[in-house]
Amino acid sequence: MGVEEERKQAEEALKKSEEKLKVIFDESPNVMMIMDYENGEILNVNQAARHILGYEKKTLLGKHFSILFPSESELTRNNLLEKLSIHGSVFESQKFVRADGSGLPTDLSTTLIPWDKGKAILATFRDVSEQIRLENQFFQAQKMEAIGVLVEGVAHDFNNLLTTIIGSSDLMIMSIGKDHNLRKNLEDIRKAGKRAASLTRQLLLFSRRQILEPKVINLNDVILDMDKMLRRLIGENIDLETVLAPDLGRVEADPGQIEQIIMNLAVNAKDAMPRGGKLTINTANVELDEAYVHSHADVTPGPYVMMAISDTGTGMDEETLSKVFDPFFTTKEAGKGTGLGLSTIYGIVKQSGGNIWVYSEPGKGATFKIYLPRVEKKTGGTEAVEAAAESLTGSETILVVEDNEMVRDLAQTIFQHYGYRVLTAQDGEEAIRVSQEHDGPIDLMLTDVVMPGMSGNEVVKRLNTLRPEMKVLYMSGYTNNAIVHHGDMDRETALIQKPFTMESLVCKVKEVISKIEY
Repeated sequence: MGVEEERKQAEEALKKSEEKLKVIFDESPNVMMIMDYENGEILNVNQAARHILGYEKKTLLGKHFSILFPSESELTRNNLLEKLSIHGSVFESQKFVRADGSGLPTDLSTTLIPWDKGKAILATFRDVSEQIRLENQFFQAQKMEAIGVLVEGVAHDFNNLLTTIIGSSDLMIMSIGKDHNLRKNLEDIRKAGKRAASLTRQLLLFSRRQILEPKVINLNDVILDMDKMLRRLIGENIDLETVLAPDLGRVEADPGQIEQIIMNLAVNAKDAMPRGGKLTINTANVELDEAYVHSHADVTPGPYVMMAISDTGTGMDEETLSKVFDPFFTTKEAGKGTGLGLSTIYGIVKQSGGNIWVYSEPGKGATFKIYLPRVEKKTGGTEAVEAAAESLTGSETILVVEDNEMVRDLAQTIFQHYGYRVLTAQDGEEAIRVSQEHDGPIDLMLTDVVMPGMSGNEVVKRLNTLRPEMKVLYMSGYTNNAIVHHGDMDRETALIQKPFTMESLVCKVKEVISKIEY
């Protein structure tokens, strides 16, 4: 082989090698940039610069590399060269500026390479915005979990105090006449205690740890209790108007779930009105007739309570409306929503025997109408407490196991008031001893779940062999998640959540005692 032929082959091999390197350079998913060692000018960039940064290649060539960094960046040619001279290569987190002015977090790698007759700087950087988003999401989840645990502990102590306040006021109201001069004060104490219990539920609502218990409620009361919280939630640039129907009928639903519905829809409305607007909550008694049922699937005719939540926001088009209740569907940008809010609301409404419909057009806001079946039962109040006195009496023997002395004494007083025989214990060890020493039957044990020493569930397991016929009712100021986790309990276990009223406690006891076990 002659010298000329060898030279041609070498040139051909070099050309192919350069072409391969060019393909690798241009097709890399990460931005690659070559900068002049002497003056910092950009000599070459790959296609990813256009895809990731939004710059055309010709826009960058010949420019100083500092145009890609925010003005506050500490990365200059001099300190970059200083780092390269010491380490040879530099790896660091660096923020770039896209062509549209937005920031882009990256992992930047720089190294010195031979270039023509001198040296150049090869910079490679990887977009880490998705990684940072996921990390922030993880940290946010950890923060919310920590807040939830903190709220849970506060709620436990708070609920023990409220149990005593509400229960004692119930007892005093029953012991005095309707015309007694202290009756109004006692009713105010009871009402304040129940409002405080509502605040506890709202705290737990943010951490999604509330107990779910259907009750006969007035939606107007729930909305009024949430008024201040909703105003803080939506901000000062959004007006809140409530138009509540007088003599509104009752519905049977979980107050915590209703609060969750209202809060989620308020948050969605806020997001749809970034420049401000108006949020309106209406309630009304309605009759859904055959004509309405004919045009709305899965609706049963009859009396309903309607709650409408409307905003003056951006609205939705037909395609969005068709998917609005689908799980994981969201119109919010990545990281700003799970897409579970409206599907959760839909599930809550359906489980409560109701229906939900949404009406919206682009630019004309949105209205969510929720229909819940009207019930004839009355909500719990002073009159209900007094009216229930005779029907709740009993003669069974109840063992109360509670480490909080005030709650234990209150439960004993309530049960004795209704004719029950009562045994008490401050912890699991004493409960076992009392059970062993008592000659007669023990029809029911009311026990706290989380106590020093033995948990309520451990006490039950120990006593099952001694008294297999004994029914069990758990009580707790903790949330359902904590109860199940701590006590290794089944979610179907009979449980009453603190704070409870005198009536609700005795009603629950009678329900558990009368339940037939198969």
